[in-house]
Amino acid sequence: MRTIGLFSGSGSLEAGLEAGGHECRMLCEVSPSARRVLASRFPGVPVEHDVTALRVLPEADLLAAGFPCQDLSLSGGKAGLDGARSGLVHEIFRLIDANPVPNVLLENVPNLVRMRGGRWVAALADAFEDRGYRWAYRIVDARCALPQRRERFFMLASRTMDPSQVLFAGDVPAPALPFALGRDPAGFYWTRGASGLGWAPHCTPPIQGGSAKGIPSGPAVLLPDGRVVKVGLRDAERLQGMRVGETEAAGGEEHRWRIVGNAVALPVAEWIGRRLASPGLAQPPSTVPFGSLVGSWPTAACGGPRGGRHRAAIGTLPFWRPRERLEAYLPDAEPLSPRATRGFLARAARGRMNFVPGFLDAVWSHLVAVERSAGGGADLFGAAA
Repeated sequence: MRTIGLFSGSGSLEAGLEAGGHECRMLCEVSPSARRVLASRFPGVPVEHDVTALRVLPEADLLAAGFPCQDLSLSGGKAGLDGARSGLVHEIFRLIDANPVPNVLLENVPNLVRMRGGRWVAALADAFEDRGYRWAYRIVDARCALPQRRERFFMLASRTMDPSQVLFAGDVPAPALPFALGRDPAGFYWTRGASGLGWAPHCTPPIQGGSAKGIPSGPAVLLPDGRVVKVGLRDAERLQGMRVGETEAAGGEEHRWRIVGNAVALPVAEWIGRRLASPGLAQPPSTVPFGSLVGSWPTAACGGPRGGRHRAAIGTLPFWRPRERLEAYLPDAEPLSPRATRGFLARAARGRMNFVPGFLDAVWSHLVAVERSAGGGADLFGAAA
């Protein structure tokens, strides 16, 4: 397929589609630092600056757009598609009305299906159905390929194919991965407030472009040897499936963190690209019709202008790719500082999150070790200085 990318960011969605066999014809991104990354990843591909100024699109088979999530995310303003940022999705429909494109792929945060009783995903479904598109969506977790817990919403709409034949392929139960302190790593946010200290065994929580305090940094990881390290930028690129240094063209660390944190995990985008190149299901999931819903919409669903709407009994892992342990992705990680560790422990003491027994004790032990190291008594978890 010939593809167009809007709200392209780092270009990982489009790069994954290319890895799946498709050709990128045009990109559009408002951020100058992200455009520099796009220029390095897609040499020769034109990059437009402002989606609201676009009037004519090159002829294409697929328009892909990871439109802004600020008004849809758990930490955002909750304005949904009425918000100034996430509301830019309406530019996509303006453009496909003026430049008919047979297939449209949208990407966003999974909270899109949970907010306001599913109001916003219903609005997207209505918009596609009004234009004669069939649609399907599925929440996919990047843990299928990487040690990062990262769920994302993908919606494919088409006038030429059944989108469920693309997105509903594969359904793997989450592997049973027993967790034990001192043997297995666990990632957690160290910059969050008292109610947001989520942690993830064997993987990190989602890589983000910043924290609630605006600190451009990655999550922390408690390693089996008792050290607590902070994920570095190059580590974050690895955890997104990027090549190390792929965002260097962006400039400073703050720009790079924002770009990496907003990126689509490359292996997931490549999976979608390969499914688009070879649609079809050996074993379709069971589906059940639904009308108006109270609460969130399902994890996966499909519909169309004449076929009604159906929820699909399918999970968030379309496949499971063997990977190295989390530690192997973190060669550039540095010890979490005493100040950062104390701040996390203070918030954890006030918070409502439950950790496995011994987890906070292990973080306290790290604090003692780094303070001793800072005082010159001993190297961190090493011999006396």
